[in-house]
Amino acid sequence: MVEIVWTEPALSDLDAIADFIALENPVAAQKLVRRIFKHVEQLTEHPKSGSKPAELEGWNHRQIVEPPCRVFYRPDLSYVFILHVMRSEQRLRASKLKRGSGGES
Repeated sequence: MVEIVWTEPALSDLDAIADFIALENPVAAQKLVRRIFKHVEQLTEHPKSGSKPAELEGWNHRQIVEPPCRVFYRPDLSYVFILHVMRSEQRLRASKLKRGSGGES
């Protein structure tokens, strides 16, 4: 079993998405945040269960999808580092992951 570590940038990403949704529907924003945390929590038992993002070929990063979001993470032996959360329709920029990935490219 591994420990989940949310990076500050990932939490900020999730907060921004939830704040935007809450402008129109606060209940939907709360439900989305709960679903994401529940989905991420499953990584404690299955840290490599997420798919490898096509945009990050060759990196040791994975993603889980909880519509309308993608959650990017990096597993290692003892931890899963949650690095970035974004809306699915947005284009991923690898620079978003470098800030919390230990400089991996």
